[in-house]
Amino acid sequence: MTKNLLAGMLLSISTLTFAQDDAAKYAESITPDDLKKHLVIIASDSLEGRDTGSPGQKKAAEYVSSYYKQYGLTPAATAADGSKSYLQKYNLHKRSWGEVYVKAGSKKYEFNKEFYLNGILNVPEETSSEVILVGYGIDDPAYTDYNNLDIKGKAVVVFEGEPKSADGKYLVSGTGEKTKWSGPVSWQAKARVALDRGATYVFIVTDKTGDDLDKEIRQRAVMARRFSAPTLKPVVEAPNSLAAFAVPASIAAQILNTSTSKLLKEKASIDKSGKPLSKQMSGNVAVKAERVSETIETENVAAFMEGSDKKDEVLLISAHLDHIGISDNGEINNGADDDGSGTVSLLELAEAFSKAKAEGKGPRRSILFLNVTGEEKGLFGSEYYSENPLFPLKNTIADLNIDMIGRVDKAHENDHKYVYLIGSDKLSSKLHAISEEANKKYINYNLDYTFNDPKDPNRFYYRSDHYNFAKMGVPVIFYFTGVHEDYHKPGDDVEKILFDKQAPIVKLVFHTAWELVNREERIEVDSNKE
Repeated sequence: MTKNLLAGMLLSISTLTFAQDDAAKYAESITPDDLKKHLVIIASDSLEGRDTGSPGQKKAAEYVSSYYKQYGLTPAATAADGSKSYLQKYNLHKRSWGEVYVKAGSKKYEFNKEFYLNGILNVPEETSSEVILVGYGIDDPAYTDYNNLDIKGKAVVVFEGEPKSADGKYLVSGTGEKTKWSGPVSWQAKARVALDRGATYVFIVTDKTGDDLDKEIRQRAVMARRFSAPTLKPVVEAPNSLAAFAVPASIAAQILNTSTSKLLKEKASIDKSGKPLSKQMSGNVAVKAERVSETIETENVAAFMEGSDKKDEVLLISAHLDHIGISDNGEINNGADDDGSGTVSLLELAEAFSKAKAEGKGPRRSILFLNVTGEEKGLFGSEYYSENPLFPLKNTIADLNIDMIGRVDKAHENDHKYVYLIGSDKLSSKLHAISEEANKKYINYNLDYTFNDPKDPNRFYYRSDHYNFAKMGVPVIFYFTGVHEDYHKPGDDVEKILFDKQAPIVKLVFHTAWELVNREERIEVDSNKE
């Protein structure tokens, strides 16, 4: 062996060892105490659960931005005035119910407390209408409630379901089988018939009473909130949507200026005779059903560390900043684990890399620390970034995404040294190998791939922000420790976070990132197991 060859080999070995020692050295700056220091602020009551676009979420954005600035990271976004900013601002769009009520005589009935609405209706100003009872509201060759009946310009009240004779046969089918005029979506058929005949509004008298009715109304109220969730693109609603008010018999009786007992007697007479109403009931009703548009202004936080000789290639490290805010009963959902744990992990990772850079050991490739918002509403912040990237996605080598790593799930109550990895092998075999090697060399945690299975019914691979990058062809790893009893509940507080367990996972992310940004060759996209 020549002297020069031996010297070269020794130099290579010493350089490799030096690089490994560097990684271990800077990883030690990631500590349980520092994670807790940040999380007691991020998950404090003062931030009111960090609901997307809320003042608390914006305070969280300001907090992490201030530390990125302190660590020497540069703003990656551009403000409206052209200056550089840590905030990548975007808007969410929401259509929801405003003021909605029904008035009959001197009484005013409350939406989602005394009645509910099927479908979408937009009546921005209170509008009055004559109203008539139209039996079951059925129009079928075998049975119709509309013979010689003009309802144009009037509201109609119809009974739920369809008439049935004493022998148990339905009048429409002539058998014991229900038709389209019964069931959960039968309101659509009844509303379509009435509206096509010129009716102004449709009121369906629900069969539910008492606790059953209260439960149904509560469920509908939850559905109304769910369907008024924001979207990234503006919502366009049809101008003449199909809709029907669902009211109890007591309200229907008030609308028709009669008693509940007399109204139900008319229903019973149809069933008994097998014929439509012979007696006409009428009254007056006033309604308001306001649809409102809302713009929610929010922002991702994007902090950039420029690489040295491969700076055009960028590693993303992401976590979501937002949570679900305040519950209907006024309790604050602090989201310490979801995803306060990921948020503060990014701060610790940024500090570790900044210490390395300050000592001349900065990354060869660039790193973008990305705290997204809108995750709880539908992965909107990461979707917005993927469609409006601050750095080309073709130059984005991978995304390491952290979401909920501060607790343990039931499957690991007796083994805290674990982390679920999701997506590591979906697009890049090398990414998976690097992650495995980093764990083996530095952390020695149980890497659990249960949720990486394509047949996993939880579909976690599609439920956090990494997916918006994976679907664009960017290799990803999702770090996760599972769902626990406080998921999306007020009990997700700092006191329950296992910082000694969390810190090694953050170090695993650091070592994986260190290799990704400092290795000679960029990892390849060489598979597609999505």
